[in-house]
Amino acid sequence: MITYCIRKALLSSWRAVCLGTECAIQDKSCDSYQRCLSSVAKHVMPKKPKGVAYRKARHFVDFIEVQVSGGKGGNGMLSFLSLPKREWAGPDGGNGGNGGHVIFKASHSTKSLSHLKPVEVAPNGTKGGTKQRDGKNADHRFIEVPLGTLIKSEDGQVLSSLDNDGDVYVAARGGAGGKGNYFFLTNENRAPAVAELGATGQERKLFVELKTMAHAGLIGFPNAGKSSLLRAISRAQPEVSAYPFTTLNPHVGMVLYEDHEQIAVADIPGLIPGAHQNKGLGISFLRHIERCLCLIYVIDLSIECPLEQLNHLKYELDQYQPGLSLRPNLLIGNKIDLPGAEQKLEDLKRHVQGMDGCVETRPREISQMPVLGVSAKHLIGIDELLYQLRVMYDAYKKDEKPI
Repeated sequence: MITYCIRKALLSSWRAVCLGTECAIQDKSCDSYQRCLSSVAKHVMPKKPKGVAYRKARHFVDFIEVQVSGGKGGNGMLSFLSLPKREWAGPDGGNGGNGGHVIFKASHSTKSLSHLKPVEVAPNGTKGGTKQRDGKNADHRFIEVPLGTLIKSEDGQVLSSLDNDGDVYVAARGGAGGKGNYFFLTNENRAPAVAELGATGQERKLFVELKTMAHAGLIGFPNAGKSSLLRAISRAQPEVSAYPFTTLNPHVGMVLYEDHEQIAVADIPGLIPGAHQNKGLGISFLRHIERCLCLIYVIDLSIECPLEQLNHLKYELDQYQPGLSLRPNLLIGNKIDLPGAEQKLEDLKRHVQGMDGCVETRPREISQMPVLGVSAKHLIGIDELLYQLRVMYDAYKKDEKPI
């Protein structure tokens, strides 16, 4: 069995090298299109069920404000030793232990910031004891974060970038332990009656955010079907309802392919006109889109003018960050099963491919954007969508253009 799997993997790799992965031809009857189908890895649908229906899905967190506090140092002990036949044996108070640090550590096993609390506190050190016994130093508070995490101060200055597995950043240092009265023993002062209190730990407010949220983000207006589409292509379970703004927090699903490549797809909450002016929760939602490497526009084909919806989406993205709408993208016309949806999809294709006479004013990247019609509810066109998603991902990975 193992030998057969190895031979199959080697054959797929050899076929991909010989045939290449470039395919921009939409004609399915063309030989080049058929050759591309054999060179791109096919997606693998999960065989296991998605789980019980009552299990609440955890949303994805890519930005959080954290108040970090180092542990307090232990107090020094004020004590004098008393022995038989020696009542005044001298000072014997020990030193207090140091407080723990709050440390962020990059780990490949963590994908979200949802486990972080608004306040992270390190443990305190133990106070000193009698007979010159020092208190125990507190353990450090290690917080695992995903690779590519940025730590910023309140004024927006980047303090650290945790890009590699095992990178650490000390966010808040613990306080030093206080000295006991034995520490102050000198020839001039044989009975010091003073001991130090433990120092308080460092406290400050930090902004923790991810450089990259997902490989691809589903972008659209409310009720466009983004959550239903994510349910159809992955095992993620965002809430789906008929009212607008059902999704208030992003959800991320993983799409698995037969060559063991995984593509993360994020369901971004719906935008509204004026989002770049922070209408609704516009700036917060646009910040999620900024952390996606590729964009998937999801257009509702049940409305009267889907083209106007597409133009609004691109306008909001470019107003928030110039050139954001020109990232590698894909256009999805959802609800293709409704009456009249196919004609609206053809109008979108003619506009994007430059058949409406406006190709001179349209950037070259937009003219080459693939346009697909799907139905997330009835699983129509899902295979073609996952194929185009892999083509877009491979093209971006090959170019390695920093974002």
